[in-house]
Amino acid sequence: MHLDRRQNSSRLANAILFPVVGVVMLTVLLAVVLISWTSRTADRSALENESNLILSGLQLQGDLLAKEQESAAVWDAAYFSTRGRSFDPTWLHVNIGQRLFDSYGHDHTLIIGENRSPIYYSHGAIMTVGFEDEAFLAQIRPLVARTRARFIIQFARDEYGRDIFMPTRDGRAQAIYETGYAAIDGKPALVSVTAISPKLHGVAGERHAPAVLVSVKVLSGERLEDFSIMTGIEGLNMHIGGLPHANETALEIDAPTGQAIGHITWTPQYPGADILESVTPVLTFLSFAIAILTTAVLIYTRQSTKRLAESEARAKFASLHDGLTGLANRDLLTKRFEELLSDESGANGFLGVVYIDLDHFKDINDTLGHAAGDEVICEAARRLRVIVPSSALLARISGDEFALLVPECESRDDLDDLLKRIQDRFASPMYTSNTHLYVSLSIGAAVAPDDGASMGELLRKADIALYSAKANGRGRHTFFTTAMEEQVRARENLARELRRAIDHDQLSLVYQPQTTINGRKVLAVEALVRWNHPTRGQISPASFIPLAEETGLINDLGLWVLRRACRDAARWPHLKLAVNISPIQFRHPQFIERLASILSATGFNPHRLEIEVTENVFSHEDPLVLQMLQRVQQKGIRVALDDFGTGYSSLSYLRQFPFDTLKIDRGFIAGLETSPHASAILGTIINLGEALGMSVVAEGIETEHQASFLRLTNCDRLQGYYLSRPVPADEIGDVEIRLARQEYIEIDARKHA
Repeated sequence: MHLDRRQNSSRLANAILFPVVGVVMLTVLLAVVLISWTSRTADRSALENESNLILSGLQLQGDLLAKEQESAAVWDAAYFSTRGRSFDPTWLHVNIGQRLFDSYGHDHTLIIGENRSPIYYSHGAIMTVGFEDEAFLAQIRPLVARTRARFIIQFARDEYGRDIFMPTRDGRAQAIYETGYAAIDGKPALVSVTAISPKLHGVAGERHAPAVLVSVKVLSGERLEDFSIMTGIEGLNMHIGGLPHANETALEIDAPTGQAIGHITWTPQYPGADILESVTPVLTFLSFAIAILTTAVLIYTRQSTKRLAESEARAKFASLHDGLTGLANRDLLTKRFEELLSDESGANGFLGVVYIDLDHFKDINDTLGHAAGDEVICEAARRLRVIVPSSALLARISGDEFALLVPECESRDDLDDLLKRIQDRFASPMYTSNTHLYVSLSIGAAVAPDDGASMGELLRKADIALYSAKANGRGRHTFFTTAMEEQVRARENLARELRRAIDHDQLSLVYQPQTTINGRKVLAVEALVRWNHPTRGQISPASFIPLAEETGLINDLGLWVLRRACRDAARWPHLKLAVNISPIQFRHPQFIERLASILSATGFNPHRLEIEVTENVFSHEDPLVLQMLQRVQQKGIRVALDDFGTGYSSLSYLRQFPFDTLKIDRGFIAGLETSPHASAILGTIINLGEALGMSVVAEGIETEHQASFLRLTNCDRLQGYYLSRPVPADEIGDVEIRLARQEYIEIDARKHA
């Protein structure tokens, strides 16, 4: 019974196997025949394409040769110089033969006159008397005949019975030419025969055969090399005399008379043979693989299934991890948080949620490039991965922002200790491909369940703590407190109220005068914004201007200040107006257009306006900033560099851009009271501004001693509380009267340092 089963199984296997083997063998045989036929067909097609490419290329070269002749052949002067008494061989050599050789490298130039005999010949740049290569003339005779025939039929009979040369209906000159091949001095060459015809439309004269210009370019090895580069066909050579070898691929080159003058040989491509050579081992292998075909299919299926599973695993990993660092992403962070909550991990301790941000990472990207920025991100991820416990989950949330889930914290002190160790880990420098740099971290942390139970709430509070760490100097870690949230709410409320104040015109401007060096005459005023809140009272610009920059309100605030200042200053046509421009406002893509619109709407003279920018406007190393400053100056607006001397690169900016005005930072003025070197430094800055042709303004003048020192320098304008505090627009006239009387305000400089 078992024997029968085995036999039946064997028969069944054979019944299946033999037909399968037969089908496979037949398939392989058919594949061999098909591939062999395809190979030969591909080789023939490739050879035919290469031959056609060579012929087309030669025809193109012939047309180009004729095009080079056109400027010399279609020319009234040439036409008349080859006829009758006007014939001048020297003129023909200089203007045709020499010119075609110098400009286009024509090897031979021949002119056959109306009598069918050569009347001019030059070999290269040398004119030769007579032309005796009768074999060449015989070979090109059909080209000459066809060219002349085409020329003659261009004549038409006018109403007076005269023959008129009419090349085209619109009267444009048109070259009449024939191209072909001929042997000259035993060398195959490309030949173009062009009728020498008038360029003028409607030349009258008897119908006649023209003189023709014959240009010859020998198909030399150098030209064939260029032709090989142009066509991409390798090994182009010219075979002269007899037939090429049987194993060479050749294209016969015939003269117009049908006489063979040579063969172009080349190394053909055999794509079919290459395919056949590469496929033959495969077919051989398949022939011997029939016996194990089923096993191979099973192995392949199993491997395919395994690869598919691995691919799915990689795709799943990629969907939950960051591509640059390999850390978890936000999706995996959320998933892990939900798992921790469902497992009630908080029962075993605290759950720490931490936001980590690289300080000043944008500056790294801007100065060193994104490649260096990626290196810093990867190194930061590596350092964090080393220090965090294995039970924690480290994730990259966005550009330079990381998040950390730390389960089972025994106390806040444990989490605090971990964050300190993370900070310490970043005390050593990072090394990129180009440099090394120090990167500090700002860290904000929230703890469940004390600070919340949901992912969104804890991340929000960790973000608030992170903002607090940045606001307090960066390079530190901070735990969330309810006071922080109150500060955030207060900040958001203040931002909303500032928005309302801008929209409802609840702000005001005061103006601080800038006077002559003797302090008696006001030359300009600087507009300063003030906010008198209905319930909070006066809010310092040091509070609401940074808030406006952080929330994006600075653009609207800046436009409001510009518009109001231009309207107020209309009452003082003799004074210039200085307005501070925030770097964020200046980098707005429509800043120039908005500025021009305000000047147009208020009718304010742009030559009276001076905008003050600090070197922070250059902090992103954007080349468009210099272009923007130049566009401002082109409108007649002056540009002042404010707070000069406070940054490390102020001198660099003076070199890059020709500012109109230099405003010395008040710190240098205050130093006159305390530093023995302050006067020398101040004098140097003033002399520098004068040397660069800039107007120099000293701000922060608060004592007679400071004013007296500056009167002895070449400073152009003074500004400060000693001369006048900032006043409303209505009081500018009173200030001018007081200063004219030399009534100043001596104050304690320390109160306004």
